[in-house]
Parts: sequence; C-alpha cells; structure tokens
Amino acid sequence: MEKIRIQKLIAESGYCSRRKAEELISAGRVKVNGRPCGLGDKALPDKDVITVDGEPIARVRKRRLYYIMLHKPRGYVTTMSDELERKNVSELIKDVPERVYPVGRLDRNSEGLLLFTNDGAFANDIMHPSRHISKTYRVTVRPDISDEQLVSLSEGVVIDGKKTAPATVLVLDKEQGRVVLQMTIHEGRNRQIRKMCEAVGLEVARLKRTSIGPLKLGMLKPGEYRELKPDELRAIRNAMNK
Repeated sequence: MEKIRIQKLIAESGYCSRRKAEELISAGRVKVNGRPCGLGDKALPDKDVITVDGEPIARVRKRRLYYIMLHKPRGYVTTMSDELERKNVSELIKDVPERVYPVGRLDRNSEGLLLFTNDGAFANDIMHPSRHISKTYRVTVRPDISDEQLVSLSEGVVIDGKKTAPATVLVLDKEQGRVVLQMTIHEGRNRQIRKMCEAVGLEVARLKRTSIGPLKLGMLKPGEYRELKPDELRAIRNAMNK
C-alpha cells in the first residue's frame, strides 16, 4: 500500500481538519511509531501507528462521511470541549454516530449557521482563503449608521493591521437607535464582522450567520441540526471549485 501524508491520514481519521493536523505536526505533537514527524512525512494507514500527544488516532477505515449544518445558539462556544466548563457546540450533536468537528467558528455571543463534518479535505477546502467562499450575516448595530460608515465597511477597513477585502453591505431595517444590516464577506478572519463594525464606530448588538456560500440556514431553529441534502452538498462543492 502506498504511503500517505500524515496530515491527510489524521484528517481522514476524523481527528481534526488537515490544517489543524499540520499545526499539530509543526508543534511537535505528532509521532509515527514513537518518533517525531515533519510536515512532509508519510505513513502507511494500515500499519504505522500515529499518535497525537501520545494518544493513537483511529486507524483510517471506510466510514460514512457526515456533512451537517447546525443553528448555533448564542451562549455556546465553538469547541468540542471547554476547560472552563462553558456550554459548547458538541453538546448539541451528541447523537451523531461519527466524530464530527466544526468547520470554522462562531464566537460565543454570535449565532447562526455552523457546519460540521468528519471529512477533513472538505473542511480544509471551505476554510481555505483561496476558495473565496462567501459568508452572509444579519447584523444589528447601534446607534445609527451613516453613508460614510457604509462606504467604509463596503470598501474595507483596517483590522489587526490589515485591510479587509471589499464586502457587500445592505441596510435591511432602520429604527431609532438601531440598524439591521446584511453583510457578506469572502474572508474568515477572527471575529471579522465585529471588528469591522467596531473599526467604524458601531456597536454590534446581535450577530447571526445566515449562509455560507449557497448553504442557507433557512428555518432551522436554534440548537437544531440536520444533514446537508445532496443538492446542497453539490452546490457547496461547485462553489469551492469555481
């Protein structure tokens, strides 16, 4: 049997995404048959023993792949376990037979569409910046928004020392003291929407992700999840390959 790159084997085992596996390898936390490995190393999936922090990963086997959308409620952290014993999203998908993990993240006070999978290559493709997968949010800001602020958000603002890519920003509703925006971005930087709004002097009162590429949250209720339909899976794969 042909040897396979170790980060791919880790991802295919369902342990984590390929990108995360590369981080683990670079940090020296992965060994093959008891010996430290590097990013370019390969292993035999049916023979070599791969460990992360001393614990062996599941051997790659033929398994069912899951592609799930969850409506993440506010108050949950996007981790599979939390040392601070906060509510985390793993509690909402306990009855999935395979070990799945989140694709990207939503911060604790945000809600909306969050994807889960045990397909490491799929997760890596969605998160990779070169794929330019759009993400759309419904954002409630305070107190009001000016034309200048709208232009700045649309054209890009500097956060964490780097200007954001152009975004699509629409005003959905406007009342005294609050404005509801629809913001579509093509990046996945940490807390990007919140930081963009803060950069132009807006307070984010509520943040909800409503779509990822062609995948829409729809009427899925907070705390509920479902598997992606075949046509949805085809649509997101097509979006990644454009």
